Amino acid sequence: MGLQVTFTRIFLLIILFVWIRDAQGQVKVFNVMSYGAVANGRFDNSKALGRAWNEACRWKGTGVVRIPRGTYMVHPVKFQGPCSGRTIFLNQGVVLAPTDPALIHADNWIAFQEIDGLRVSGGGSFHGQGEKVWHLNDCHKNDNCKLLSTSLSFKHVTNGKIDHITSINSKMFHFNIYDNQKINISRVTISAPAESPNTDGIHIGRSNDIRITRSVIRTGDDCISLKQGSRGIYIRNVQCGPGHGISVGSLGNQEEEEEVRGLTVRNCTFRGSDNGLRIKTWAASTSNIASDLTFKDIVVENVRNPIIVDQQYCPHPPCDEGESKVQIKNVKFRNIRGTSSTKVAVSLICSRRIPCSNIDLHNIDLVYDGQGGPATSSCRHVNGVASGGEVVGVVKHLPRVYVLYEYVLNRRSLHARTTSAQIH
Repeated sequence: MGLQVTFTRIFLLIILFVWIRDAQGQVKVFNVMSYGAVANGRFDNSKALGRAWNEACRWKGTGVVRIPRGTYMVHPVKFQGPCSGRTIFLNQGVVLAPTDPALIHADNWIAFQEIDGLRVSGGGSFHGQGEKVWHLNDCHKNDNCKLLSTSLSFKHVTNGKIDHITSINSKMFHFNIYDNQKINISRVTISAPAESPNTDGIHIGRSNDIRITRSVIRTGDDCISLKQGSRGIYIRNVQCGPGHGISVGSLGNQEEEEEVRGLTVRNCTFRGSDNGLRIKTWAASTSNIASDLTFKDIVVENVRNPIIVDQQYCPHPPCDEGESKVQIKNVKFRNIRGTSSTKVAVSLICSRRIPCSNIDLHNIDLVYDGQGGPATSSCRHVNGVASGGEVVGVVKHLPRVYVLYEYVLNRRSLHARTTSAQIH
């Protein structure tokens, strides 16, 4: 196993250097050990990493900050651009976050900011040591709680690439992608226990053209969450579970939020997660739009809520009474199959004030993995169409006469529209 790991890392390093030589030409490696780093898991290496970064960032070719094998304690540090050329952060070791009470509430543990052409790679891991401080997170009952640190933060980064790294037990979010353009995330592993609080895997906001592929996310909150201003997000071949699924929202909690537009989720698998595909807005909310969302070729295994639209989101009651003002429209759920751990496999609970519009369900084949009959669905204030395969078998169990059915001859199609009445 050791030889295999060593070979993998050497091969990865060779591929990386070939790539950057082809892309930029002049390469210089800045080994953190040359700047005073100590790999004993106790010494604070933030200054050593900072010095290595500053020189790599000033290098006019491709500067590589290299963390070799070993265990390195690193206090909160910011890697600031802009840089003179391309910059690579190559972690081949284990980087540990502090657990000192004076340091755990920093906004970010490791932050990358104002950088064009950043790459974070190397096969190493970032260990947040959240298991030692999660008990201090009381945000579920305290509106004035002090947030714990996000592990890796990316802000004002363009043309970035994050690959072949592992994030373990973040104190709060693992990755925070905020106000970025064109970032490719691939072959990352994110891990935290199901009960870990607020440990979103990849948290995205006000960012365009973000691609997440070939990754495994096991955590205690959303595997991937899209907040206001997320546009052109592409997610493919991601394994999620445990966790709260891939979530759009929560939206409508702030004034003048930016809309969410253009999400594609394809060929993803959810195992034992609380949710699969989720869109959520606050029960009483400000105005916003979430549109052009496509979920396609999805497998769910023992998932509590495989498909859920919740416009009555209220995580900590009591909440202000009122209707959501977020318009959800142009949403496609296609080729979704697997098992639900609850009887209601499809839940579309939309706003009475602004109903969901143009919701398209096609080939939804979900089986209730329990007693008490087949999987059912729940629907309020939805304007859309359901067709193909087993979707009719699921959607036809919508309650009572509030749903109007229109079967289209030879198409086995079902149009479902709810009235404004409450469904129980």
